[in-house]
Amino acid sequence: MTVHTPSETENVARVLSEATSRHFGAPATIERLSRQSGGASRQTWSFDALVDGQRHPLILRRDPPTQGKTDRERAVAIDRATEFRVLQAAHAAGVKSPEPLFELRAQDALGEAYVMRRIGGIAIARKLLRDPPFEAARGRIAGQLGEILARIHATDTATLPSLRRREAADHITELRRSLDMLGRPQPVFELALSWLDRRKPAPLERPVLVHGDYRTGNYLVDETGVTTILDWELAHLGDPLEDLGWLCVKSWRFGSIDKPAGGFGRREELWAAYERAGGGKVDPARAHWWEVFGTVHWGVICLNQAFKHLSGSIKSMEHASIGRRAVETEVDLLQLLKQGA
Repeated sequence: MTVHTPSETENVARVLSEATSRHFGAPATIERLSRQSGGASRQTWSFDALVDGQRHPLILRRDPPTQGKTDRERAVAIDRATEFRVLQAAHAAGVKSPEPLFELRAQDALGEAYVMRRIGGIAIARKLLRDPPFEAARGRIAGQLGEILARIHATDTATLPSLRRREAADHITELRRSLDMLGRPQPVFELALSWLDRRKPAPLERPVLVHGDYRTGNYLVDETGVTTILDWELAHLGDPLEDLGWLCVKSWRFGSIDKPAGGFGRREELWAAYERAGGGKVDPARAHWWEVFGTVHWGVICLNQAFKHLSGSIKSMEHASIGRRAVETEVDLLQLLKQGA
């Protein structure tokens, strides 16, 4: 549970009342306002707006003006204005994504922020993978994720805001830089980066919209299956198989290691659904490369989080404990590299 001061909540409620009233053209009363879990620099607030007797379930996505961004956010995350426009394009293209409604103004003094509709469902992996209410949905999720991803990648890039294009070589360079900053040898990750560098896929002539963090935990599910895709802040232009590979990283299976597609199905099931929905033909070798890359990527993130605590720059038990996940990814990498030798 995130702790915040009453004055902050009151200020957010006041601004949201004014901004929501502007959008709907009628006085809005804000109810059930609560900040969701997440970092200090990138906030998500849930609330209801009552307008002319109608209840609108909404979400505020906010970067406060007084909060600095992390190194990773500055390097790869898009700002809220760009995220808003990516969501507009994706939603207009028929992607299962929240409908973006309006942006806040600079004079609202809440920082970079926008409001979108709130969609029902949960994202907690342990519940989705084990609880009885989601038993039927578990058999559909892998296929649904493939279908939705095909629609994301089909989004007309002409409708998108300016996004960074990130090729395989760019990703490798960023990971090497992150490892170098640690100042300590990391043999398994260095081996994997060399493997990736030697086998990196050629850039595509026409890159597509890549979600950038397409994995279990970043989509909502109800009893019928996937309801919406969340967390678009790493969107960019690139290789569509980047999203397919990231979803299959073992860490995102949350214990269901025999079901690579997010813990819910086989890779082949995911790929077939993707292709049926209009996605391009999936090259297994290229998909494997991106799965290896995703595993290295997550492992390096875990190392960096742990070293922030160990260096004293951030005192956090969460940062300290995540270091063990780096060791898990080293084991995963050795297995993946053997498969792709």
